[in-house]
Amino acid sequence: MDFRQLRYFVAVYEEGHVGRAAERLSLSQPALSQQIRLLEHSLDVSLFERSSKRLLPTLAAHTLYNHAVPLLEGMQRAREALRNFKGQSQRTLAIGVLQTVHSSLVPQMLERVRKAQPHLVVQIYELSGMEIERRLLNGSLDIGISYLPPRQPGLHGLLLYEDELKLVVPANHPLREFKKVSMSQAGELPMLLLGEEFQVRQIWQAQLSNLGRRPHVQAELNNMAGILDSLAHTRLATVLPGRAQDIQDNDDLLWKPISEPRVPLQVGLVYRDAQRQQATLELLRSVLDGVVNSGPGDVEGR
Repeated sequence: MDFRQLRYFVAVYEEGHVGRAAERLSLSQPALSQQIRLLEHSLDVSLFERSSKRLLPTLAAHTLYNHAVPLLEGMQRAREALRNFKGQSQRTLAIGVLQTVHSSLVPQMLERVRKAQPHLVVQIYELSGMEIERRLLNGSLDIGISYLPPRQPGLHGLLLYEDELKLVVPANHPLREFKKVSMSQAGELPMLLLGEEFQVRQIWQAQLSNLGRRPHVQAELNNMAGILDSLAHTRLATVLPGRAQDIQDNDDLLWKPISEPRVPLQVGLVYRDAQRQQATLELLRSVLDGVVNSGPGDVEGR
């Protein structure tokens, strides 16, 4: 077992899919699969249960992951310390982002941060809300962009923008003529939803639970763009943040406000140490304020 194999293992564990992990690592799938098999052989344990859709981590994998992440972070800090010693310091900023936040936020943020801080290396990780908070607490992320308020003690939030959950249906759906849909009506619909690890799904389930209901789940996808691509070919509905409509270029989908009650969302910066991170928070708040208040695809300097 070496650090390279640990890095490969962590990518597969976090992605839950060899193809996505291989793309993240710029490796071929066969090469990555071989390295995971070699790691399993060297440790004499099975790390993943393989199914047709995804890899499910075993108990051994959970244990290894909890040890591997601090080791890899320590190696990264050692490399940075050596670069500092040689006068080659390069500052990095690790940001965890929900895939359901404002669709133009990440690409525009990268461009604006590059202009404001040309020597800053920004590392973006698309993660669930729970994973963002876990990594903030263990120090492997600097900042999160997630829904507020944070759920873990010791974390703080700074509001960027407000949104709300909307019902999304195909153009031929029975509710196509409705201008808005009540929570109780939406709760009766068969749905295609994000998986339970996604905060949007958790928020929706909590709202329905207040009415004594559970979502009527017919299918799940772990990718918001995949849901939007698939929905028009079904008679199902979904719930997504209203600003996600910015990424949709599909006349076959209709976005309906939810009422009685509406489901507000607050999106913001999540962080651990306000005093230590004050300069970073001010930079990102300034940059993201321009992104949130600009039109989709509008990048400063064009």
